[in-house]
Amino acid sequence: MKKLLPTSTAGSLPKPSWLAQPETLWSPWKLQDEELIHGKQDALRLSLHEQQLAGVDIVSDGEQTRQHFVTTFIEHLDGVDFNHRKTVKIRNRYEANVPTVVGPVSRPQSVFVEDAKFLRQQTNQPIKWALPGPMTMIDTLYDDHYKSREKLAWEFAKILNQEAKELEAAGVDIIQFDEPAFNVFFDDVNDWGIACLEKAIAGLKCETAVHICYGYGIKANTDWKKTLGSEWRQYEEIFPKLQQSNIDIISLECHNSHVPIELLELIRGKKVMVGAIDVATNTIETPEEVANTLREALQYVDADKLYPCTNCGMAPLPRDVSTAKLNALSAGAAIVRKELAAKDRH
Repeated sequence: MKKLLPTSTAGSLPKPSWLAQPETLWSPWKLQDEELIHGKQDALRLSLHEQQLAGVDIVSDGEQTRQHFVTTFIEHLDGVDFNHRKTVKIRNRYEANVPTVVGPVSRPQSVFVEDAKFLRQQTNQPIKWALPGPMTMIDTLYDDHYKSREKLAWEFAKILNQEAKELEAAGVDIIQFDEPAFNVFFDDVNDWGIACLEKAIAGLKCETAVHICYGYGIKANTDWKKTLGSEWRQYEEIFPKLQQSNIDIISLECHNSHVPIELLELIRGKKVMVGAIDVATNTIETPEEVANTLREALQYVDADKLYPCTNCGMAPLPRDVSTAKLNALSAGAAIVRKELAAKDRH
């Protein structure tokens, strides 16, 4: 019997202070060479242990082996020059100094597969692995070769598909593509973004997910959210087409966001990872607050398709805060599970 309301995180968890600077995105490693390899593996074990202690059902590596959810993948590819940087605007919000695409992009070898095998050896629980989505990848680069967002996205989709197939073979149960850019470039998403994502998952038998959110709790993102008004309807533009797509699971931000929960009706039939934990605040949710978010979602998502989750990654948060939030997620899911079981009995 499959567990109802299986919990998971959207991806990153804080790194231990001996590995990288705490509460910092893009934090440089404190170890090097052989020590770094072992340090990352130790951090992965620790992250897994914390998820297990908190009662998380679908576990991940907590992204302990990567500095950044997009760039670390791109660093392993040919055709991108990290020394030759240009300033671009990321997701139309903040400027960043990014690497340049200087030639045809390709993946000389697998990127995260060894890490995934290591995680698989540590647990019998279902495991989820996150990869950057094609559109979010092109949004973090300056393209001096293809001169076309769409062309570059298709090339990345092919590369992601190679990686995803190897991750599946390594025993990953759910492969998640992070596409925060889907909340910004609606026309592109509908014209070719979702098609690119389907190219990235072509031929996979494991479950696939797309994670779309309003970003980490960094200032550029929280400032942007303040401009969105009392209702955030961004998902409305892309849900109809996502509902028709081959993606199995849609992961989105619900708690403390101004997303009208009834928009979930537009993806009826899909599994939904409902973000019930706010990653932009150090305030710990109560189990009851988590349960409330899940109860609201249950009006539009069938219980067997609801996966309680976090809004986004928790890398920038203090570790004790992140752990307390994971505990709240599990406790909140347990409350609603009990309510659903009681309903079944009557």
